[in-house]
Amino acid sequence: MIQKNTMGMVVGILLVVGGLNWALVGLFNLDVVATIFGGTAALGSKAVYTLIGLAAIYKLAKMVGIMK
Repeated sequence: MIQKNTMGMVVGILLVVGGLNWALVGLFNLDVVATIFGGTAALGSKAVYTLIGLAAIYKLAKMVGIMK
């Protein structure tokens, strides 16, 4: 089992990566994740997007008190 501290750090990093990526998409039409992994439909991009989404769900659950 991953320690809570480590999980929190991984979630934080994923949320920062996702937030910065969306800022770059909004400001410059530059999707860094898609650029690195070969497009938005590439398996690597989908994996990163999915991990970022799961991190957001985890953080939301923590914020509303569903998870301790």
